[in-house]
Amino acid sequence: MIIPTYNEAENIKPIVSRVREAVPEAHVLIADDNSPDGTGKIADELAGTDDHVHVLHRKGKEGLGAAYLAGFRWGLDKGYGVLVEMDADGSHQPEELPRLLTALKGADLVLGSRWVPGGRVVNWPKSREFLSRGGSTYSRLLLGVPIRDVTGGYRAFRRETLEGLGLDEVASQGYCFQVDLARRAVGAGYHVVEVPITFMEREYGDSKMSNDIVVEALWRVTAWGVGSRANKLLGRKPS
Repeated sequence: MIIPTYNEAENIKPIVSRVREAVPEAHVLIADDNSPDGTGKIADELAGTDDHVHVLHRKGKEGLGAAYLAGFRWGLDKGYGVLVEMDADGSHQPEELPRLLTALKGADLVLGSRWVPGGRVVNWPKSREFLSRGGSTYSRLLLGVPIRDVTGGYRAFRRETLEGLGLDEVASQGYCFQVDLARRAVGAGYHVVEVPITFMEREYGDSKMSNDIVVEALWRVTAWGVGSRANKLLGRKPS
């Protein structure tokens, strides 16, 4: 379980406790971006009392994508066979993790999905839901990926899947990092499955969503889509 953190002091203890209870055999990696609120120190305390909890201290806030890439490399180097993305704020419920892991037995990548039948969001304003649904729809149509929740960040990967995605070429940093990995997985022919989840709005702390993240996602997705269509018209292999 890779849990990136930046100023999640109020959330990190309960989320780690819930993960350990939901899947006792799971190991948790907290990838902290030098949080000024002391999240890293709390993470160290958790790791000091539980050999299934590990901490990756990073130099500073470099974006969600960079934190996950560092976590993936750590997990692959340590020999883990399954790597999972999860937010620290409680929006991804650890109690649903067993369903994702069960689905992974027949898939290469499992996405926890808000926008398939059975999936839902709780306590979100309509504006945020519109933005998320719209972003997934735009990405799905422009990139031609058969995924309903392209931007979701609750995911379980087989190590072989991550090794085949060309992680060294991933440059996206914000939430479009999730779109990037999804399109790479589909393009590489991996079997991707969506499992419905209930997404809960955070209770403590501030959302990391910003206008810059939305703009980055918009221009990158547009560039990928236009580039893919151009390659098809010119008979070139996708890059």
